[in-house]
Amino acid sequence: MDIMDIFEVIQPGAYTTIQDRGRFDYQQYGVPICGVVDSFAYRVANALVGNSQGQAVLEATVFGPTLKVLNQGLIAVTGGNLSPFLNNAPLPMWESVTIRPGGMIQFKGVKGGCRAYIAVAGGIDVPIVMGSRSTYVAGKIGGINGRPLAAGDRLNKGKGIAKAGNRVSSNLIPTYSNDIEIRVILGPQDDYFSEGVEKFFTSTFKVSDKADRMGYRLEGDMIMHRDGVEKSIISEPSVPGGIQVPPDGQPIILLVEQTVGGYTKIATIISPDIEKVGQAKPGDQIHFKQVDIEEAHRILKMEEEKIESIKMSLMR
Repeated sequence: MDIMDIFEVIQPGAYTTIQDRGRFDYQQYGVPICGVVDSFAYRVANALVGNSQGQAVLEATVFGPTLKVLNQGLIAVTGGNLSPFLNNAPLPMWESVTIRPGGMIQFKGVKGGCRAYIAVAGGIDVPIVMGSRSTYVAGKIGGINGRPLAAGDRLNKGKGIAKAGNRVSSNLIPTYSNDIEIRVILGPQDDYFSEGVEKFFTSTFKVSDKADRMGYRLEGDMIMHRDGVEKSIISEPSVPGGIQVPPDGQPIILLVEQTVGGYTKIATIISPDIEKVGQAKPGDQIHFKQVDIEEAHRILKMEEEKIESIKMSLMR
């Protein structure tokens, strides 16, 4: 694969990392999946620039980076609206756009959501570690030396072929609210709660400032455990979307940089709604709705069909 420089990082933003679909099969060794938090935005960004679904992108959080363009290429920005600009003009989102040497990409403030995805045709090229290019900062692996971007970094891209002007129909673009309904399946330890289950579904929780790629701590009504049960369990493998309730009764949503947990889990978020959590900011409100496994499968099928319809429309 032909490699070329594509960006020089002028300012790294608040927390910008290189991510792909994730690092699988290593959780038993304490290495989490990592990868993007908003899978839908990531997959669509790659589709817009003609990449395979496993290519690495930039995930920018809240305040995006300033990038100097070093060679001509094609990019797409999806996910949260962090006000992207190209050469001091608004850069259209959910659309493929040509960039040329000397150009400057900037992000000027959050308008909706909190995580944006920057895909470039050919993918961001960094060494593959344990089957993935994803950055795991706590473990210092993947990406660029296992860390977020820093000023002075130069990013390479692989060879890619796609056309500018690919865009997603407006009716297929997600909207990001500060009042979010999250659909969940009860369990696996819902039997550790009694009236706490009802409280969980009738309460509104606020995203605290302790919210990152590892998990989101919520604030709200205390979710009580059933009398006579332990509030902790023997640590067991965790999955993205698990909702732990520690002894203080304040739920914690697990995300992509977690391997095990020892608090009881009252419910598990369905896969298509994990991306909603990943776009929530501190202060946003979350409330939960129960669905069964059949409904969860139906919702997942609808999301996959939506992505396929977008990919098909881009091939015309």
